[in-house]
Amino acid sequence: KAHAEHIVIAGDVGGTGASPLTSIKHAGLPWELGIAEAHQTLVLNDLRSRVVLQTDGGLKTGRDVVMAALLGAEEFGFATAPLITLGCIMMRKCHLNTCPVGIATQDPELRKKFKGKPEHVVNYLFMVAEEARQIMAKLGFRSIDEMVGRVDVLDTRKAIHHWKADGL
Repeated sequence: KAHAEHIVIAGDVGGTGASPLTSIKHAGLPWELGIAEAHQTLVLNDLRSRVVLQTDGGLKTGRDVVMAALLGAEEFGFATAPLITLGCIMMRKCHLNTCPVGIATQDPELRKKFKGKPEHVVNYLFMVAEEARQIMAKLGFRSIDEMVGRVDVLDTRKAIHHWKADGL
């Protein structure tokens, strides 16, 4: 209704540490909830075909990609996991320009410590794609587009027995 063409749902478990500590530790919800709600709302308002849904925030595996697609996501953002492949040690001080492995800094001395290579990220993303492809094949899908919003193939057994989950 607001003519948005792209919506990004960022989950609570992502982030490199450039956010304030209070936000890192105490803010946010899982991307799964946001994608599912956004997708359902767009479908109910007959706007789904006009908007691209993207998610990020803790995506690490091909399974994460498949789950996000089944819940309604069409695009997937990876940040922390590729940083790890480049040698990030998760000091969570990205905003201070003091990254000890030379990734998130402009300090020439610290940048000399950077040992990462683009090939490391490429290999990681190929492995994510291969895992997603294997899961897709098991589910009978040939493309990501076929999976978007197909919650009917998710196993809906009650995952947790807790009073807070009643009614979900």
